[in-house]
Amino acid sequence: MELTGLLHYGVFTLTMVGIYGVLALGLNVQWGYTGMLNIGVAAFYAVGAYTTAILTAAPSPDHLGGFGLPFIVGLVGAGVVAGLLALVVGLVTLNLRSDYLAIASIGIAEIVRLVLKNEAWMTNGVRGIAGIDTPLASLVPGYADLGYLVLVGVILALVYWGVQRAFRAPWGRVLRALRENEPAALAAGKNVLAFRVSAFVLGSVIMGLGGALYAHFNGYVSPSDFQPMLATFLVWVMLIAGGSGNNRGALLGALVIWLVWSGTEMLAGLMPEGLGTQASALRVFLVGLLLEIILLTRPQGLLPEKPPRRVDE
Repeated sequence: MELTGLLHYGVFTLTMVGIYGVLALGLNVQWGYTGMLNIGVAAFYAVGAYTTAILTAAPSPDHLGGFGLPFIVGLVGAGVVAGLLALVVGLVTLNLRSDYLAIASIGIAEIVRLVLKNEAWMTNGVRGIAGIDTPLASLVPGYADLGYLVLVGVILALVYWGVQRAFRAPWGRVLRALRENEPAALAAGKNVLAFRVSAFVLGSVIMGLGGALYAHFNGYVSPSDFQPMLATFLVWVMLIAGGSGNNRGALLGALVIWLVWSGTEMLAGLMPEGLGTQASALRVFLVGLLLEIILLTRPQGLLPEKPPRRVDE
């Protein structure tokens, strides 16, 4: 029984690492490639999760939709809706300086959270949406979680391959030029707003896919799943610790930080009952301490950014 429990825990951990890896890759497109300070990751993560929940869950009078559509439809829908939200947001905010963009993105994330919480006709409010099926459950009876881990791994690999190709392509080189010297890119005749919007939309689409993967893994979504601590702070820590601008670093950061986060949860469970209320603060402190150590010893992250090879090399 202990071996079975460890196996289930290992599958759960690796699945969450894969989901956060997708989110970190999306953020890397925005911040690592382009230098856009998006502190509203939770907004696109939540929109993706709720979109697939509405499209694929069973019919219910408690919320909008419940169309019972296939997983792939929910996955595509999550990316499309997150991308459309990013397009609207990007056209309004991406001409702002980085600090103003950060403030604006925080506000957008809070608006999305309040809509999900208060528009009960659409999202069932704080009660959330349940009954979200896990793909492959009927194909691999008894091993649904393991099958879903494989599916998450495949999607993560495809996302990694796509953003890595984009990183090496001319589009990616223009984004890095904008990040390093925007006036020079303007002087070279590049449409700064168009490139910024395209990067912001692509990163947000990837975050929407991460939200869809989470919804089908958890089987239930509610506004509390997308608090800034879990849905934005952790993703930023993963990217910065792993290595901003390096896709492999983003994945390594997702692995290391999630292992620390889940490990501190077990440590918090061993604390005396009287100190239970301090457990969450201890977890944040330990993650922050680890980030400080990494930044002091390796300021560019565990895997720093390297000059990319061209696609045709």
